[in-house]
Amino acid sequence: MQLRVYAIIDRMQPQYAAITGTVARGDVPLPGMAQLYLEVAPGSSVFSLLDAGLKSADVAPAFAIMEREFGQIEIHGERVDEVREAGRAMLGAGGFFEGDRLRPEVVSEYVISNVGPHQAQLINRDRHGALLISGQSLFVMEVEPAGYVVLAANAAERDVGVDLITFDPVGRYGRLYLAGDQSSVTAARDAALAAIEEDARR
Repeated sequence: MQLRVYAIIDRMQPQYAAITGTVARGDVPLPGMAQLYLEVAPGSSVFSLLDAGLKSADVAPAFAIMEREFGQIEIHGERVDEVREAGRAMLGAGGFFEGDRLRPEVVSEYVISNVGPHQAQLINRDRHGALLISGQSLFVMEVEPAGYVVLAANAAERDVGVDLITFDPVGRYGRLYLAGDQSSVTAARDAALAAIEEDARR
């Protein structure tokens, strides 16, 4: 097995938690909760790992996904120490150490100023969060492995008042879309990049 992503969020922000809730197949996370996002290969290993995590601590899963190449698990709880304990149990069940995880890397990132109405409508068709309004600035980021995009999304909302349009932590690349006025989007971009860089160094 390969540990691709091991990412802990101490406190989920309101928009971030709400978007996660729109795709939850199990328990719906709430703002302020702690979260662990884990990605492994092969994908079928999510079931034994999740079993170990749920039996070890007071946490609940939003989803356990087995997709084409990888498997993803999201668990959350009221207390970060419980989430960390569940994480340790899952690492142990997989024979992993946290240091075995892959480090996050930003694949692409850019800001589009004054988004046009046609492009805004196209992006809005696939959103799970706020509407992108024409005239706003838009920040788009791609991260590899995909799951680490959760760190960027939560940090961008926490540090700056922006609209989270959507984020997708499943697949080859994780993608984040956020919008607002130019100065807010620039600050959110900096916060998102800093979150990925900080996690890559730890």
